[in-house]
Amino acid sequence: MKYSALIIGGGVAGMQCALVLGSAKNKAFVADKQIGILLHQKTSQLQNALFNNVLGLPSGTVGRDILSEGKEQLASLYPSISQIENEKVIAISEFEEGYKITTNKKDYFSEIVILALNYTKPFHIKGLEPYVIPHERAALSKDRIQLKNQDHRIKKGLYCCGTIAGWRSQFAIAAGSGASVATDVLTLWNDGNHTKVHDKI
Repeated sequence: MKYSALIIGGGVAGMQCALVLGSAKNKAFVADKQIGILLHQKTSQLQNALFNNVLGLPSGTVGRDILSEGKEQLASLYPSISQIENEKVIAISEFEEGYKITTNKKDYFSEIVILALNYTKPFHIKGLEPYVIPHERAALSKDRIQLKNQDHRIKKGLYCCGTIAGWRSQFAIAAGSGASVATDVLTLWNDGNHTKVHDKI
């Protein structure tokens, strides 16, 4: 399968990125785009999270519910986005006009890859080793990592968002980071015209 954009990671940043991209499918410049998300969630920090300080989330919301409900929301609202589960990415390499993404089960190809993984060690994706650096916003004692990037962009066609992009582990920050990358991708697809997507009552 050849994707226009493939998101790797099914936590806050990855799913928020997917929701924003999905919400633009009625735009002419997105209509022919194939979008997917590799929903590897076992290591998501949401698994054990409790939220009392996030705008829009009822106090006491637990992260594991957000993970399952997020998948349902994405599937019901934007079924054109492929949800790929039970696969783990083991390598990423440049291929033609994009990238080859190798999982423990098969290979995928995408013009754009968006990494939305958490910032913990060890980091096992071959091909990205040159971009792994110490996390710039985490306590040194935590020994966290990030991918070297400039405003979420690692290099042409390769992006990161959330904690792996160097942001702090805070729900609203991770969601905003994922949405930011989505709007950057939409802007790219829209011939450089700054693009955002809003729904209205």
